[in-house]
Amino acid sequence: MFSRFHFPIMTTISNKEFGGERPLFGIHDTMLKNITITDGESGIKCCRNIEADACLFIGKYPWWHVDGSLITNCKFEPGARSAIWYSNDMTMRNTVIDAPKLFREMKNLTLENVTINDADETFWNISNLKIKNVELHDGTYPFMYCKDVYVDGLVSDSKYVFQYCENVEIHNARITTKDSFWECRNVTIYDSVIDGEYLAWHSDNVRLVRCHIAGEQPLCYATRLRLEDCTFDAACDRIFEDSDVEATINGAITEIKNPLSGHIIADSIGTITYDQYAKAPHSCIIETRL
Repeated sequence: MFSRFHFPIMTTISNKEFGGERPLFGIHDTMLKNITITDGESGIKCCRNIEADACLFIGKYPWWHVDGSLITNCKFEPGARSAIWYSNDMTMRNTVIDAPKLFREMKNLTLENVTINDADETFWNISNLKIKNVELHDGTYPFMYCKDVYVDGLVSDSKYVFQYCENVEIHNARITTKDSFWECRNVTIYDSVIDGEYLAWHSDNVRLVRCHIAGEQPLCYATRLRLEDCTFDAACDRIFEDSDVEATINGAITEIKNPLSGHIIADSIGTITYDQYAKAPHSCIIETRL
């Protein structure tokens, strides 16, 4: 006996403009092709099984409470702030976003080839987030409280990225920021460049593999911190303060300050500082290869 799968028949709406309050409220099983959501609010709300291709979003809050959606080749103008909230099971591809505060309180979100030019307060409290070839520009605090995140290809110059996150795996990223990965748990970053002050403070179980780290005072107040075949910029100072760390570093470390415990090995180390603020147990083994 064979199972029978029933796929919904899609209604197509194309080449139209919609404005005002909730013009497409409650639609389902619908393809939106080359439509424009103009002024007004909540253009597409409380919907399910929606596809949008080559559409333009101008008005506020255009995509809320939509379950099951595919967005391709679209544009979100600056006025489309807080555009996508409370919408589960979404895939977005080949889209440009110029509006802040997208993607809040969502599950199962996938982005590929997406550019976000105002990343202010974007990706808050997202569960099961997958990103491939995404750019973030400007703004503060993207990725707050996200969990179960997989990234392959990210360029970001937004400030304060990845705070209070859990279960994050990142590949091939270039992140220029400040105060990133604070109070995170279970983060692994591969083959990436992280440039910014105060990296991964107060974090737990962060692992960096073949990464280059730049910026002042990185990797402090951390537990279960691991670095494998990483490099540090010469300007990195006061590294590993109050941290439990296992690190193999290629090249030099300019300054290590007050590590708690673990094992650090590098080609060369400029300064090792233990001052009056150093905490016990002072058991970190620090050595050079040369």
